[in-house]
Amino acid sequence: MHATSGRWKLGLALALVTAVCWGLLPIALKVVLARMDAVSITWYRFAASAVALGLFLAWRRRLPLRSPLTRSGWVLFAVALAGLLGNYVLYLVSLEHTSPTAAQVLIQLAPMFLLFGGLVVFRERFAPLQWLGFGVLVCGLLLFFHDRLGEVFAPRTQLGFGVALMVLAALSWSVYGLAQKQLLTQLSSQQVLFLLYVGAVPLLLPAAHPSQVLALDGLQLAMLAFCCANTVVAYGCFAEALEHWEVSRVSAVVTIAPLVTLAGMHVASRIWPGNVATEGLTAPSVVGALLVVTGAMTTAIGARAVSVEPGPPNRRPA
Repeated sequence: MHATSGRWKLGLALALVTAVCWGLLPIALKVVLARMDAVSITWYRFAASAVALGLFLAWRRRLPLRSPLTRSGWVLFAVALAGLLGNYVLYLVSLEHTSPTAAQVLIQLAPMFLLFGGLVVFRERFAPLQWLGFGVLVCGLLLFFHDRLGEVFAPRTQLGFGVALMVLAALSWSVYGLAQKQLLTQLSSQQVLFLLYVGAVPLLLPAAHPSQVLALDGLQLAMLAFCCANTVVAYGCFAEALEHWEVSRVSAVVTIAPLVTLAGMHVASRIWPGNVATEGLTAPSVVGALLVVTGAMTTAIGARAVSVEPGPPNRRPA
């Protein structure tokens, strides 16, 4: 079993960097979407990540070479690749129909779906505290969209279509997460991500339009660069945080990303009013966002209760 270094302050700092990166990401993506399509943005993010992570692994002499996976491993890799591609593209297409804060609140369903998948695939357990957290999260979502519930449950409306796509993006991410968890028995997380990035680049190229980058203005180009760097920095800090702090506590800190988005939208709309529109959220919607964060955080903390609870005698851990 992996043991943390005990340097919790460093782990906390790295988890906060991850939360800030993920919280600001939908704002930057929304700016770039004004002149670049979802597939092209995703292609640039994967291409930049493949180069950056490839150079890092080459420096560490850990590039996955010479048939790194077994036959069943390649099947899992294909599933993980499809899930990750679906998540990235669906998230961006959904963002075209929703606001950054709404997108960040909704994507909190992804770790929930992953936990439910663990119940089925890995026969993991769900602690009572986790069920409570899930209930609070659902209540938070309903309150966040309290004045637009009719649109949310009507896929033909712009908001309803965007919500449906974001739920699918969350499901796609959970599929990717379950497949990647199995792949970690053969490769490290960084090696798996590198192979996924490399595999995604040629798959997306036929539908991408890299030349659209020439139409971006200075702000949009800077936001695209931030999105590309975000993929490497956020996941890198997240992985490093797990080396120094418990998974449940890192996950709990990362759940504040929607609050970062909420604050970021308020600031960005004042700095770049022509590029970032104010969301005009009502007080109940803000409370709903807080409940979503609280529910996600409670579920993450509840996972620690499951991990430390001793199992019955003579039973191997799942």
